[in-house]
Amino acid sequence: MPATWRSFPFNLNYPGGFVEEFLQQLTNGLAVGGIYALIALGYTMVYGVLKLINFAHGDLFTYGAYLGLTLLTSLALTDRLGFFMGVLVLALMVMGLVAVLGAILERAAYRPLRGSPRLSAVVSALGASIFLQNTLMLIYGARFQVYPDNILPVASLDLFGLQIPLMRVLIVLASVVMMVALYLFIQKTKIGAAIRAAAIDQGAARLMGIDVNRVILLVFLLGPALGGAAGLMVGLYYGQINFTMGWVYGMKAFTAAILGGIGNIPGAMVGGLLLGVVEAMGAAYLSIAWKDAIAFCVLILILIVRPTGLLGERVADKV
Repeated sequence: MPATWRSFPFNLNYPGGFVEEFLQQLTNGLAVGGIYALIALGYTMVYGVLKLINFAHGDLFTYGAYLGLTLLTSLALTDRLGFFMGVLVLALMVMGLVAVLGAILERAAYRPLRGSPRLSAVVSALGASIFLQNTLMLIYGARFQVYPDNILPVASLDLFGLQIPLMRVLIVLASVVMMVALYLFIQKTKIGAAIRAAAIDQGAARLMGIDVNRVILLVFLLGPALGGAAGLMVGLYYGQINFTMGWVYGMKAFTAAILGGIGNIPGAMVGGLLLGVVEAMGAAYLSIAWKDAIAFCVLILILIVRPTGLLGERVADKV
């Protein structure tokens, strides 16, 4: 990936010295960690309700990046509405379309296997991932796709003398807002209470009048919508996307979910942000060649030291 202002600034020769370099890496790690956290929320919500790892979730994230590019270039939203309003409308459109794809995936690949052994659903998830990835390749081709440069602001935000690219700040803020909104929705609304009840015991939830199928469908709408937003962020931040990138980002987001505690929504948030910062610092101060390996080293370490994650696994078993 070309070294532009949207790429990881892994350069040890910052003019401001060690402190400025550290803060640059910290803000970059928070931006990337926010993206990981948004994807991880999809994993942890599905696992919390269905006890299933949705391996196709990373591919839905990739669809968000490609749909964002298509809508951006075909509708020219930033030219008509301005950058901020155009990106907001674009994000809502992408989230809606990817949410529909998530609902179709649940209906076609998972619901027919609801009463089957858990391994059947895992195999179905892997098959759905392969299908989605190859469909994307057939539509867009195997080459890297590039977001247009002229629609992105090149301005930087001055924070105590530290120049931070505006796009990085916007990604951090947008990630935090969406994560907090999801947390409040799950914790403070009746629908959120229904999701939590279905995660604890689906049979008891049905006896209480909760439509579990609708709850599961809602989970497959919310998770992919957040993943689609993360895909759009990656496209805007890095400028280049590829049909295979969902696998790498998906595995890192899965690592983040385990790091925070699988089935734990706050844990997915914390795990994603922490993983992004650790990865950025390791790549900056060790070697960029170890950037991907660091994430999986963190996964191995957390499985050895604390298998339930930093905040603990919140998946209740039937008594």
